[in-house]
Amino acid sequence: MARASMERQVNGAMKARLKQIEGSRFLGESESGHGVVIDPEKRFGASPMELVLMGAAGCSSYDVVSILKKGRQDVRDVTVEMDADRADTEPKVFTRIHFRFIVTGRQLKPELVERAISLSAEKYCSASIMLGKTAVITHDFSLIEVE
Repeated sequence: MARASMERQVNGAMKARLKQIEGSRFLGESESGHGVVIDPEKRFGASPMELVLMGAAGCSSYDVVSILKKGRQDVRDVTVEMDADRADTEPKVFTRIHFRFIVTGRQLKPELVERAISLSAEKYCSASIMLGKTAVITHDFSLIEVE
């Protein structure tokens, strides 16, 4: 499976599997073998839309950390707080999403953090760029200095 998985990643294809566990709960399994409980009722796992929101933040966070490290910034931690609104009627797509990046490190340059967030939002993060088709997406950040 490793070779087939590598070939799919190169051409952009992706596979996943979803299996009903009980009632409205499902177990999602990625092609790489990782699982997540999906529960629209939010009792035993995240809802599908919560996962979409977290996925976009994960995608963007990865970009931001990678860009900052390439820029020789001493990043120690990144937390993203998300706030979103959804449409009132079906389909209840996201209409507004705000990402607040809290970046911890040593002597971080604010202009490089801002640039990394912009590059992710405008060029690299497929998830947030896709969500930007229905939602107004905004970003801000704060820096925490550590010794």
